[in-house]
Amino acid sequence: MANFSKSNVPQFSVEVYQNEFLPEGGREVNAIVTVTSTGGGTTGGVPLSGTAPSAAAYTPDQAAYAPGRAADAAVVLMVDCSGSMDYPPTKMRNARDATAAAVDTLREGTRFAVVAGTHVAKDVYPGNGRLAVADAGTKAQAKEALRRLSAGGGTAIGTWLRLADRLLGAADADIRHGILLTDGRNEHEALEDLRAALDACAGRFTCDARGVGTDWDVKEVTSVASALLGTADIVADPSHLAADFTRMMENAMGKEVADVALRLWTPVGVEIRFVKQVAPTVEDLTGRRTEAGPRSGDYPTGSWGDESRDYHVCVRVPEAGIGREMLAARASLILPDPTGTAAPQVLSQGLVRAVWTDDMVASTSINPQVAHYTGQAELAQVIQQGLDARKSGDLDGATAKLGRAEQLASASGNEETAKLLSKVVDVVDAATGTVRLKAKVAEADEMTLETRSTKTVRVKR
Repeated sequence: MANFSKSNVPQFSVEVYQNEFLPEGGREVNAIVTVTSTGGGTTGGVPLSGTAPSAAAYTPDQAAYAPGRAADAAVVLMVDCSGSMDYPPTKMRNARDATAAAVDTLREGTRFAVVAGTHVAKDVYPGNGRLAVADAGTKAQAKEALRRLSAGGGTAIGTWLRLADRLLGAADADIRHGILLTDGRNEHEALEDLRAALDACAGRFTCDARGVGTDWDVKEVTSVASALLGTADIVADPSHLAADFTRMMENAMGKEVADVALRLWTPVGVEIRFVKQVAPTVEDLTGRRTEAGPRSGDYPTGSWGDESRDYHVCVRVPEAGIGREMLAARASLILPDPTGTAAPQVLSQGLVRAVWTDDMVASTSINPQVAHYTGQAELAQVIQQGLDARKSGDLDGATAKLGRAEQLASASGNEETAKLLSKVVDVVDAATGTVRLKAKVAEADEMTLETRSTKTVRVKR
């Protein structure tokens, strides 16, 4: 790849935090791999000023990362137009206004389309399986098409995603992104059909998903974001949609590089137990591994702008004697060649080590980063378990799990989650996790806790 291209790719760094010391017979090695991306010409959705050269001014490999190249991104906005969007009528109006605000936030030159979703999917702008190129004229036309949207029909989210995939697949763009809004349950297609659609779309584009109101299914919406490496959230009050859509689009416009993979190489005899993203949200990537050569596997991380994320890597190493040491894993950030003709580019890498010692203090000390994120992953899990128990009528189980969640949130300084928990339980003693279930809980408060349960706080270093 040309030097020009490399200089315009965001700069990635990898830092490894771990206690590498193991006792005699110790085999489990844990590490937090922090990946940070900076630079690369990100604008966060702010229109670029000046007269940056167009993509045509560069050779193909240069154009892929040309600074300010407006055609670098393609976005499809999927708007729920099912009959329930008319109850109350302000919901549909707020959805139209929010999508219009997102269209206004598009960077000039970004290719985009609007899909109306019911029990079928229809590309209402620009139509005929095409993408428009964002400028003042096409944005105005898109907003006019949005004004004509009305509610009616059912909900089949898988069909919306498959149409978005076809539209984005036709775009020669580095960043392919979807934004999906729904207010109801996916009642007009089988669960297997939605799963099949998610499997088909995974790795082809990223997608943020939002549920508006309180009549949608949290697990359906979060499954979309999880499979497509996007974000999920609730917008309980439809009047807040425009602000949320604007932030989502600004974030999408700030992405500069897609398809980055975390590649783990391990020596003979080393077994990878799990790989999880643990900040800014918990996402288990273990089952998403694709083989990448002898003893190497790639785990998808999606698109990047200026940001930092943490990953928890756990490996099982062979037994070794006191004084022995080994490389337990090598973590690399890999960027595929956009032309498909050259080897992937290694953006940065870090090493995970194992050292066997008879120093009990060294070998029993838990690394602060590992301890923090182990607690954050447990926090997300016990919230889900507690809410599920509450829904099934197991009040004792719900109290125990949500009490543990309160204890973990308090100990880790996760104030946002603690605040959400306080709307579902009365806290007697946060330090011991002693809580009482509230007799009455607003549905929006319970759904907000469930939707945001995987959000974590960064460890203080």
